[in-house]
Amino acid sequence: MTVCKNIFFSFLALFITLAAEYSIAEEPLPIDAFAMRPAIQRVSVSPDGKHLGLLRGRSFNGDYILEIFDTKDLKKTPIRIGSKVMELTGFNWLNSKRILISVRQKVKRGNSKWRYRRYIINADGTGNWKMLPNDGQAQLMSTLRNSPNEILLSIYPMGSKRGMSNKDYVAPDKYYQNVIRYNINSGKKRTIFRGNDKLAFNYMADADGELRVAAGYDVNSLTIEYYARLKGSKNWILLKKNAGKDRETFEILGFDPERPNELFVLTNNGEDKASIYSMDIATKKLTEKLFGVKSADAYGIMTSRKTGKSGQLLGFIYVTSKVKRVFIDETEKTLYKAVNDLFPYEQSTMVSRSDDDNAIIVSIRGPKDPGTYYLLKDKSKLSFIGSSFPMIKPENLAIQKFVRYKARDGRKIPAYLTIPHGEGPFPTVVMPHGGPWAQDFPGYDEWTQVLANNGYLVIQPQYRGSTGFGLDHWKAGDKKWGYEMQDDMDDGAEYLIKKGLADKNRLAMFGWSYGGYAAFVGSMRKNNIYKCTIAGAGVSDMDRISAQLFTSKIQGATVKGLSPLKHVEDVNVPILIIHGDIDQRVNVYHSRAFVKKLKEYNKEYKYVELKGADHFSTHYSMIIRSIYIQRYSIG
Repeated sequence: MTVCKNIFFSFLALFITLAAEYSIAEEPLPIDAFAMRPAIQRVSVSPDGKHLGLLRGRSFNGDYILEIFDTKDLKKTPIRIGSKVMELTGFNWLNSKRILISVRQKVKRGNSKWRYRRYIINADGTGNWKMLPNDGQAQLMSTLRNSPNEILLSIYPMGSKRGMSNKDYVAPDKYYQNVIRYNINSGKKRTIFRGNDKLAFNYMADADGELRVAAGYDVNSLTIEYYARLKGSKNWILLKKNAGKDRETFEILGFDPERPNELFVLTNNGEDKASIYSMDIATKKLTEKLFGVKSADAYGIMTSRKTGKSGQLLGFIYVTSKVKRVFIDETEKTLYKAVNDLFPYEQSTMVSRSDDDNAIIVSIRGPKDPGTYYLLKDKSKLSFIGSSFPMIKPENLAIQKFVRYKARDGRKIPAYLTIPHGEGPFPTVVMPHGGPWAQDFPGYDEWTQVLANNGYLVIQPQYRGSTGFGLDHWKAGDKKWGYEMQDDMDDGAEYLIKKGLADKNRLAMFGWSYGGYAAFVGSMRKNNIYKCTIAGAGVSDMDRISAQLFTSKIQGATVKGLSPLKHVEDVNVPILIIHGDIDQRVNVYHSRAFVKKLKEYNKEYKYVELKGADHFSTHYSMIIRSIYIQRYSIG
């Protein structure tokens, strides 16, 4: 996340100067309020409910440590676990006495900025840290509620590219993970599965720790193949072959504990919207449709993690205007309603629970709350734990609305609006998401809220090619990059203009990743509606994304359209380009090549290359971006 501090402070000073020139409904918050890393995150309670852990940031940039509190007295000084040379990035309760922590340490190794490690520690802070196998590179697959001193780890064998060892380098082309059963006290380990050409990822074990689901690639047909096996069997059964051109949703969500040879799966089954079904492993048939809605794909299931009831189906989840839960378990429904009634204006989630439900971590997060945590004890006593962004209050934040508008060809496009305080028409930012095989979600988003806090209306169009709203909407983006997909974004702005919400003379576009590609295209459209665009980590050369990893090859047949690098001559508005110099998802070549062409054609642009930043280092980009929007046009 580190970016040159001189860039940050110079742009911040520019923002303050420019902000004074524009009429904003109320005094905006300092940019730092939105740009800082969360003050607390990852709050979780131990299985016995006696302790809770959280990651606490010690600085603007995070620098997290782990704090362990006694749930009987949150005011008592916590146990603090950290390191002067390593930052904690996550933790998991393995049982009530042992915790798995993830850490990172700055290194200089090729394009890698960080070395990652995982350790098992005592929850009371005593004793030595025990590094996980393979130099700490093993990853937690699951805890075993029926065997609390053991866990399942997925691990790249030493000698593979992902194994990160030069001592015994024997298989440079293999990326297959093994699965091991690991005793967290003794360190004893047993390999229960070895990855291979056929089965390489998406491993899933049942409640007993038996590995029974896996997937693999068929490189010849460019398909993903999903396998499962019957309880106690060593034989794998092919359940589904899914090709990129077909792209039917198929996701194995879990095992039915009441019928151990049946799975819960998310799939289309010949319908436009994905629903949740039961599937018989032996017959490979869908036996029952459990849940589905007409307005969107189903998103997932809620299951119990209680000892003895692990995997029990509690309900279903889908997403439109907000994350919506549909319960089939009356006890769970009653508990959720009681918690939600405490916070009627924002969405609450029980993110962590003790085995007996007498200690529950409640997370509040929504458009008017960037993240607040509470401890609910004995289903009656609610205690405040802390806020992720303490500088931000509900009155500082904008409301969010979910809408559907018609594109020029009649297709209905879902979208999220973040509407600032005051009266429209507002200066407006069109913000397409990355992917494009992805979707935006309702709730707090620092990028939209920092703009709304400075007087901008933001629309996040779920343009054709987005997932989550049916197979037809998803596949409608195939080979439409820069054309109909781009029309959907512009039509969102036109929709807002007609509604009297957006000022047609003050429009901008900002996007990251695929959204950055869209911003490249947005800078060169004829009869351009934008005053400027901002391309973050965007693809500019379509010819350079056709030969990437296998998953990209599956998508590759659908990736066709306008290549921005071949049309730089048509750029007709100022453009800001931002890219991290060690981005491995979208190589910095894409921005550098585009900038080179901009220079040749004498176009107006600004280029900021973030040193030491990868594809997801967006921490400071919001600052630079928001200032650029003010500067050019629309403040």
